[in-house]
Amino acid sequence: MAKYMDVHYGMKHITADQLMAAHKADLEIEAEERVHFERAWADPASGTVYCLSEAPSAEAVQRIHTRTGHPASEIHPVPISV
Repeated sequence: MAKYMDVHYGMKHITADQLMAAHKADLEIEAEERVHFERAWADPASGTVYCLSEAPSAEAVQRIHTRTGHPASEIHPVPISV
């Protein structure tokens, strides 16, 4: 499975509780697309949220995010990590 980093814009003032709720919503249905969301980060000042996942494709990641109401603005493959 490949790793992906996706980016969401326009989530200004997101709180830790809201980030956790969005992440949990993804986790609840991720298996339907064989995706696993590993972690999420947010910058409330800029409204940018980042999610790291393992998935069969970027499209699978987007389908989960769309179904939970927060489609990604960008999805990037992460072919190398240390």
